[in-house]
Amino acid sequence: MLPLVSLTLFLPLAGALLIVCLPQPTARTVHGIGIGTAALTLVGALTMWLEGLNGAGFSQVEELEWMPAIGAAYRVGVDGISLPLVLLSAVMFLVALIYASSLRERPRAYVALVLLLETTAIGTFTALDGILFYVFFEVSLVSMYFMIAGWGHEDRQRAALMFFLYTLLGSLPLLLAILGLYLGSPEPSFDMRAWIADPPLAGAAAMWALIAMLITFAVKIPAVPLHTWLPAAHVQAPTVGSVILAAIMLKFGTYGLVRFALQMTPDAFREAGTVVLVFGVVSAIYGAFAALAQSDLKRLVAYTSINHMGYVIVGVAVAALTLDPSVRAIALDGAVLQMFSHGLVTGALFLLVGMIQERAHSREMGELGGLLKTVPVLGWLFMLAAFASLGLPALAHFPAEFQIFLATLRTVPAAVVVVLGIAIIAGTFLKAIRETFLGETKQQWHGMPDLSGRELLAVVPLLVLTVATGVAPAWVLDVIHRTTVALAL
Repeated sequence: MLPLVSLTLFLPLAGALLIVCLPQPTARTVHGIGIGTAALTLVGALTMWLEGLNGAGFSQVEELEWMPAIGAAYRVGVDGISLPLVLLSAVMFLVALIYASSLRERPRAYVALVLLLETTAIGTFTALDGILFYVFFEVSLVSMYFMIAGWGHEDRQRAALMFFLYTLLGSLPLLLAILGLYLGSPEPSFDMRAWIADPPLAGAAAMWALIAMLITFAVKIPAVPLHTWLPAAHVQAPTVGSVILAAIMLKFGTYGLVRFALQMTPDAFREAGTVVLVFGVVSAIYGAFAALAQSDLKRLVAYTSINHMGYVIVGVAVAALTLDPSVRAIALDGAVLQMFSHGLVTGALFLLVGMIQERAHSREMGELGGLLKTVPVLGWLFMLAAFASLGLPALAHFPAEFQIFLATLRTVPAAVVVVLGIAIIAGTFLKAIRETFLGETKQQWHGMPDLSGRELLAVVPLLVLTVATGVAPAWVLDVIHRTTVALAL
């Protein structure tokens, strides 16, 4: 039987090594290898999806001794929480490399970094060993640092350093929590499956471990008030960097919130659930208001990520607080589906904003205007992505957010104030559409070219999946629910 998870995990790394080892490859060769490798990785992820899950626990598990003296091993596998995120990663990295195929500035290093990031992303979502998870979690920081610093915009050095320091220092508490879980285990092991099946910490030790995890994952998500690195990183990052950061790397935090905090310290999380819920509500509303105040399209989309990740925090906190198994399953279904849908929608928005910037050399809405007349395909696709982001029915965010709000209303009715974020985000995107695409076209935008075949190939699949997930979410929810229904018991 083929080790599907490992093949899918290490294919991008193999592609990166091939690019690095080739003697003076042309840009076309580099991009061809990058796209081909990402396409094969997507095939691997789809095969894993078709292989499916064997019950509610972890499936397709692969295990190999690594450091037996301390109980650390190479352990990977998937369940209903991680499998959708693996598929999302494979899709996003492929479209990102397709979009980047026009790059001629040091393409060898750029594509190799993107492929390395893909391996770290899939590794983070499939790791079942605490040390292995931490290795993938940390290596991703290095790759993104060099991407922002090397190919970002005018203030890229400061933004890259801010991103690296915030996330590196924020990761240290997680290492302490992992060591605490290891020391609390009856047998020396970093096996995450054992930590989930029988949480090794209780009482004050569990609460301290939970606090450490929450700090790390709050930085990564990011949640208010540990969010200040995000707007600068997004604004200064190249378009592909912003896509990967928003669509994939922010999910490291929300995935960790479910995998570590909720599953490994459940009792402590229940005690702290109300505090976490408050932070989620504040993040969602703050992110919406902050987005409304922006004039820069890229910064606007960056702040909407804080809003949407706030909804995920609310969903996970409600799952920790409720004693009703059915409500808990609804909250977790919504939270995991929101991670998946946010990747599709926000990834598409960042691609489209990058396309606008390439043409106009500006992201300021006040300097644009009337673009729908000159670039109608770009304009209509942006509007579709914007409507998806504001939670319009029949688009991907709606079934996710509806389940989160329903579970919240049934558990902590007062927290339903979080729905205010939807109204504010609706106003934000309507303002952005009006100022960017409607009205009279300014003279300098006449003759602006519409989307090329390469750009359509990058963004259209994301919007097709956005519509498919909104209209028929069961294709994803059926996989998610197989695990969340067991967590709810």
